[in-house]
Amino acid sequence: MKQAVEHQSDILVIGSGAAGLTLALHLAEKSKVILLSKGPLAEGSTYYAQGGIASVFDESDTIESHVSDTLIAGAGLCDKEVVTYTAENAKASMKWLIECGVAFDKEETADGDQSNAPYHLTREGGHSHRRILHSADATGKAVQTTLQDQALAHPNIQVLERYNAIDLITTRKLNRPGNRVVGAYVWNRDAEHVETVTAKFVAIATGGSSKVYQYTSNPDIASGDGIAMAWRAGCRVANMEFNQFHPTCLYHADARNYLLTEALRGEGAYLKRPDGTRFMPEFDERAELAPRDIVARAIDYEMKRLGADCLYLDISHKPADFVIKHFPTIHQRCLEFGIDITTDPIPVVPAAHYTCGGVMTDLHGQTDINGLYAIGEVAYTGLHGANRLASNSLLECLVFARAAAQDIESLLSKIPTPGQVPHWDESQVSNSDEEVVIAHNWHELRLFMWDYVGIVRTDKRLERALRRCAMLQQEIQEYYSNFRVSNNLLELRNLVQVAELIIRCAMERKESRGLHYNADYPEQLDNPQPTILQPER
Repeated sequence: MKQAVEHQSDILVIGSGAAGLTLALHLAEKSKVILLSKGPLAEGSTYYAQGGIASVFDESDTIESHVSDTLIAGAGLCDKEVVTYTAENAKASMKWLIECGVAFDKEETADGDQSNAPYHLTREGGHSHRRILHSADATGKAVQTTLQDQALAHPNIQVLERYNAIDLITTRKLNRPGNRVVGAYVWNRDAEHVETVTAKFVAIATGGSSKVYQYTSNPDIASGDGIAMAWRAGCRVANMEFNQFHPTCLYHADARNYLLTEALRGEGAYLKRPDGTRFMPEFDERAELAPRDIVARAIDYEMKRLGADCLYLDISHKPADFVIKHFPTIHQRCLEFGIDITTDPIPVVPAAHYTCGGVMTDLHGQTDINGLYAIGEVAYTGLHGANRLASNSLLECLVFARAAAQDIESLLSKIPTPGQVPHWDESQVSNSDEEVVIAHNWHELRLFMWDYVGIVRTDKRLERALRRCAMLQQEIQEYYSNFRVSNNLLELRNLVQVAELIIRCAMERKESRGLHYNADYPEQLDNPQPTILQPER
């Protein structure tokens, strides 16, 4: 039997994207931090974010306008206090990123000296002003690489790469007084062994759950791990019915998951049918700059009406040097598939992109369990409502990571070090000899979620999805109870749990609003409320 391994720290941060790295770096000056990364450090949604980060930097723009645009996109379900807090703290968060060394694009100057030039701000769908700071079309990569380099060099941050968090350890689970998190069980993928991490505070920054769908723009790690773990530990979740489908992912057999930033439309790209005609003006007066839910439904409608495999995004009417300068990464990537975006329209389809709901938190990122925080896409703060405004996602990571860090710092000296916790017991399980079961269940889950709980839903589809979900949960739990864990098993267990939460939330909402469209309830209710699910104790 392998030797039990236990790690100890002041703070355990589960997740290594913008939210997790920002939190770790803010806390590491005064405490010991363990940062857990499920895959390679950079393999998360942050790295692949293209567009940018919303913040009021232009003198003609206002925080009130940013708040208003967010509320409108959120379709009546945003928490105005949270939206205002986020917009008010955006500039300070961006200045911190700039101080860390993230190089955002600046305006061209006559003499070529950009040291004092204003930042180049772009505009995306739903925004009334240009307020998106960006680093060409690879903003997420610039943020991720800058922050992870600092984390790797910091003496108080221990990075554990290729570790899956399995479940949270709480005093309630250990039959101790209160309800406080004291650590987590984690699976070392390289050693194929379960280890224990104890900590005074735990922060979940694991991102969203778009991998629950067959077609997604997200990297493979987006399997809803944090949402599922928090739910199993006793946290409420909210608004899981609101899954954002990005309207424009590259449609090509070899271009799996490749997203085409909304900034293309912000800089003048048109959406077209196969015959070359535009269609968005027929659906919304904002045309290509309408919020994502409207654009995604329009594309879905036109594809089904025409029987088309894809539609097209066309920026070829813009000067070639303009296109290449603003979108060098996309230009190069599309060339690899034989598409020159300076002359050719780009084939596109919608794909699952962002989880607007998640684990319920307050303004500091604190969840229902003492000492447990959730930040970034994994959380439901009330910022996004029924639809996320473009480029508010990385912003939420930064603002709430800083807020959580301040809250944890104020409490750190008051919390004792957790005592001993039981080690993981795998004495009653064996190695699996039927990995095909996992592969089959995985495929079935993602297919019925796409078909029944996708861009357009009905009561009958949701009922079918819930029945299939229940059968899969039973099979997966039996498998989990009898065999040693693996990456695919852990992700599948979490995904099927998240699928159930999405379906249950969707069934409770008897209206169509934002990202949730039910053909049986096409109208909106007069007094919409968040959909909140409470786990059984």
